[in-house]
Order: sequence, then C-alpha cells, then structure tokens
Amino acid sequence: MKGILKKATFLLVASIMVVGLFAGCTSVKTTELTVTAPPSTIVTTAPATTVVTTAPATTVVTTAPPTTITTTAPPTTVVKTTTAPPTTLAATINGAGATFPNPLYSQWFSEYYALTGTKVNYQSVGSGAGITAITNGTVNFGASDGILTQAQLDAAQAAYGTIVTIPMTAGAEAVIYNLAGITTGQLKLTGDVLANIYLGTITKWNDAAITALNPTLNLPNAAIATVHRSDSSGTTNIFTNYLDKISTAWHAGPGTANSVSWPTDAKGTGIGGSGNAGVSGSVQQTPNSIGYVELAYAMQNSLPFAQLKNAVGNYTSPSVASATAAANGVTLPDDTRIMITNSSDAAAYPIVGFTWILVYTNQTDQVKGTALVNMLWWAIHTGQNDCPALYYAQLSSAAVVKAEALVKSIKFQGTSLYTG
Repeated sequence: MKGILKKATFLLVASIMVVGLFAGCTSVKTTELTVTAPPSTIVTTAPATTVVTTAPATTVVTTAPPTTITTTAPPTTVVKTTTAPPTTLAATINGAGATFPNPLYSQWFSEYYALTGTKVNYQSVGSGAGITAITNGTVNFGASDGILTQAQLDAAQAAYGTIVTIPMTAGAEAVIYNLAGITTGQLKLTGDVLANIYLGTITKWNDAAITALNPTLNLPNAAIATVHRSDSSGTTNIFTNYLDKISTAWHAGPGTANSVSWPTDAKGTGIGGSGNAGVSGSVQQTPNSIGYVELAYAMQNSLPFAQLKNAVGNYTSPSVASATAAANGVTLPDDTRIMITNSSDAAAYPIVGFTWILVYTNQTDQVKGTALVNMLWWAIHTGQNDCPALYYAQLSSAAVVKAEALVKSIKFQGTSLYTG
C-alpha cells in the first residue's frame, strides 16, 4: 500500500512539473504545437485579432476634364498660396447668379466645404437673376459676368448700402457650331462676320463672306441657326460687348447688355437657350447652328469651336493661355469693373471677360459675414490653383491685390470681418 501511494505521489509530482514547463514557455508556434489535455482541464484562448485600417489623409479628389488645349498660365499669374482658410465656422452661405463660372464654383464650394465645414449653396441661374437676388436681399452674395448698369447699381445700393464687385476669375467664350465634318479650330471667323451672322444679314453657311475666310472647307448650302441666351446673362453681356466694339451696325442696333433684342429672332432663325448649359444643348441638337458659351461648357460637351481673328489680326482659339493673355496687362480700376474684350495683346483671344461676386460691405449677420469673407479670401488665393484644369484663367497678381482690398472692405458694425 505504501508502494502504491509513493507511485501515485511520484506521478502527481511529475504531472505538476510538466504543467509548469508548459506554463513557463514564453514563445509557442501555435501552427506547430498541439496539446491535448483532458476535457475538464482544457482552457483555449485564441489570440486577439486587431485590424487597423488607415484611410488616406486626402479626402478631396479633383478630376480635371481631359484637355486638348494648352492650359498652363504664364508663371506670373500662378498663385500658389495654400494656407488653410482661417474659418472654423460651420456656417451656410447662399449665393446665386452667373452660369459662366459654375463649373469652377461647383469645384470650389465642394472643396471648401471639405476643408472647413462651411456650406455654400449656389444657384446657377444667370447674372441678371443674381443681381436681382442680391438686390432683394435673398442671398448672401450675387454673381455676375456683366458689369452692373448704373440703374442696377443705384437700386442695389439703395436697398442695402455699398456693394462691391470682387473678381474671381476670367474666362474665354467659345463660338461653338454644329457642322457635319468640321472639327474644332477648322472654322475661322472675324468679328464682323460673326456680328452679321447674329444680325441676320449673313444667313447661309456658304455665304461668300464665310467661304472667303475658309477656302478649304466644304461649307453647306444651309441656313444658319443662331443660338443665344434666353435669360438675362453676363455671358451675353461679354459676347455683345465684343460685337459692339467690332461692328458699327451692331453698335447702332442691339448694343450691349445682359439681354438684347436679337435680330435673328425677328427673322425666325434665332433659338434661345437658358444658361450656358441650355445654349450648349441647343447647338448639340440643332444641325448647322452656332452659339456662344464659356469655354468649359464647350470642352465638357466636346463641342467644336471656331478660331477668331483678334485685334492685331491673329487667328486665336479660346484657351486658358489666350484668356490669360487678354486679362493680363489690363490696368484695373480699384472697383475692378472693366470689360476686357478685343484685347490688343497678340496672343489674346478676343471674347474674354472677368466674372465677379457681388457683396454688400455692411454685413448684418456676423457669423455668415465672417464665413463669406473667409471663403472669398480662400477663392482669390488657394482656389486659383483649380482654374486652369477647368479652363479658366487665374487672376493676375495685380487683380489679386485689388480683390484683397475689396474683401477687406466688408464689415460688421463698422469693423472689418477679415482677420488675417
């Protein structure tokens, strides 16, 4: 009996020693070691699995549309300020107006929201509607490509005090067309011929005035359908401003404005389209038509556009470079209210204009006013980096200085809302 007890004690001690050996192990390859113990003593602990997913730091992706033209602006116009905007206000700002800059504004406001949490609701309804909206006080800012007339300026300032027009960018207006077999840049036009087409005195594509400029093209014996803006439009203002400078008949007739009486409408050959998108769509759908849109719309819709003879006799195409050439070298007044069509620069495209944001200098809501000022400051600096990829010209350094002064003039209860 004693022998049996000794043997049992020996086996117990041996078992404890074996368990101790396993407990003291500091490294076990779980894929190679299998331990089978009686069910009453098994404790199985699976190693915790930790999955760490690191998202990329950048959450804003900007995809530039495919380009077939040179979009690099001269180095003197490149603004490379990348300082994050100072605002931390999660405010909502409302704006309305020009369709001309809408592709750029859509990019800006999406990007700015991602950076700051400030939401900008922008209605692309045309410059005339933007001027009306800011005058009526229904938006925080208006937008226009056309300079306010004295009557519009007086009405706006009678409503809410001093208003400033802050330049955001400049752009070229493409003369688009729908002619079978004739691609971008093949058709050449002069300002006089273009004016006579919209006056309705040139009615067919194979008119001698057009064929003389395009002797190698097979132009059709077809009526020209002229497409124009049906709404009050800064794009129309820029287009008619150019025709007014070129053609004495245009100057004596329709003149220049956001809305004009189109002679081709009276002759039954005119087609109205709402916004730049409306004109683009009408030209796409109408054979043998011609129209005018901001370059971004022509590029985005793959619409062919003409070369125009500029003030020094060079045929030029609308592009970022030719728009930049038109905007540079211009002496801007302090209020920046200037038209820049028919530039004398040899590289300039002749139908180019600024687009402005309209803001009252006396803000009644400090939070919204501060958010608006910070957004505008960002747009005239960091935001300019987005311009070339979307077919707009960056503001020159001189234009930025003028714009800065206008932004700094915006106040709440007499104190500038710009905080640096």
